[in-house]
Amino acid sequence: MAYYKINGGRPLEGQVTISGAKNAALAIIPAAILAGQPCVIENLPIIEDVHVLTEILRLMGAEVELYENGCMRIDPTKIDNYEVTFEMVSKLRASYYLLGAMLGRYGHAALALPGGCSIGNRPIDFHIKGMRALGAEVEIRNGIVYAYADELRGAEIYLDMASVGATINIMLAACRAEGQTVITNAAKEPHVVDVANFLNMMGASIKGAGTDVIRIKGRKELHGTSYAIIPDQIEAGTFMIAAVATKGNVVLNNIIPTHLEAISAKLMECGAHIAEGDDGTEFFLQVQGGDRLRAVNIKTLPYPGFPTDLQQPMMALLTMSKGNSYIVENIFEDRFNHVPELIRMGASINVNGRTATIEGVEKLYGANVRATDLRAGAALIVAALAAEGTTIVRNIHFIDRGYERFEQKLRALGADIERIEED
Repeated sequence: MAYYKINGGRPLEGQVTISGAKNAALAIIPAAILAGQPCVIENLPIIEDVHVLTEILRLMGAEVELYENGCMRIDPTKIDNYEVTFEMVSKLRASYYLLGAMLGRYGHAALALPGGCSIGNRPIDFHIKGMRALGAEVEIRNGIVYAYADELRGAEIYLDMASVGATINIMLAACRAEGQTVITNAAKEPHVVDVANFLNMMGASIKGAGTDVIRIKGRKELHGTSYAIIPDQIEAGTFMIAAVATKGNVVLNNIIPTHLEAISAKLMECGAHIAEGDDGTEFFLQVQGGDRLRAVNIKTLPYPGFPTDLQQPMMALLTMSKGNSYIVENIFEDRFNHVPELIRMGASINVNGRTATIEGVEKLYGANVRATDLRAGAALIVAALAAEGTTIVRNIHFIDRGYERFEQKLRALGADIERIEED
């Protein structure tokens, strides 16, 4: 197992290019199944989850080529395995997108229940509700979801909660259904919009993505296309937080500023300096930390609110801010698993239910810590970069799932970080 060895206390300085969005990539790759021709997807992050999904598609019979430059070519026309029950499926949360894609394209699917990081209860009830509303028969037996439909029909579907996964999964199935589907209380996250744009490039008719009402007119056939996915909002936010935590000065390239407004607002409230620029071809952000930051309060909310995926890295920053900060986690009930690890580094944090109270300390100190999930790993990296002394971060396979070339990008900004392989 590999681990990171980080000598902290160095400000991050320089420029970093943000990779393609993980959450968009993991939905767009399965969406290519809906096409009757090959698709080319660009600006993909080369991360572990993308490799796993690539192998799943190959086991289904698709021809998939993934190149080092983040370009993938998918030919779904040779898929002949509709029972996606291999062990690797249960390790990838986003594998549930295969349900909507296969049901839309083939009218039937068998899919092992998805896994992923342990950050709370994430049932697929809303996904199943959506498929049944479209006319599918769905049942779960022995940990496998079986779905079948002679014909999918458009329907009006109200989501009790604005679920990103359910919104996208219903879109995938509905764009090949007969008639019109209306999703009310739909999720509005940037990657929902990105998936809708990709499907529209394939010939689908989806309107309203990015609002709470999405309308889809079904098409009998979709064609291949080429598409570049959006930059990763969460990776960008992580580098912004790390720059501020280390009192650094970092320019982020390949970003969409409107996707980062919630994190930018909180960092500026802390006392950081953030400036938006445009070099004529793309936007960039310059992020500067200052003296000891001020405490702030955060409530995680669906987009455009503060994203739950940045709650953990932001907590690492707030452990070193002046005063008491409060974080209310409204999305997942078990997303404070990183707190004991931050306490090992000298943080003062008290958790009561879904609320964490952080009493800022002068500094953190290096320690041996373990990542408990993807974004918890990012939080420990942020803490280690700012801490005094050496930190060992283990379980970094979680981090590999969502950050492309993380240590290389950090080293290019001046961080003293080393990836060490051990037996």
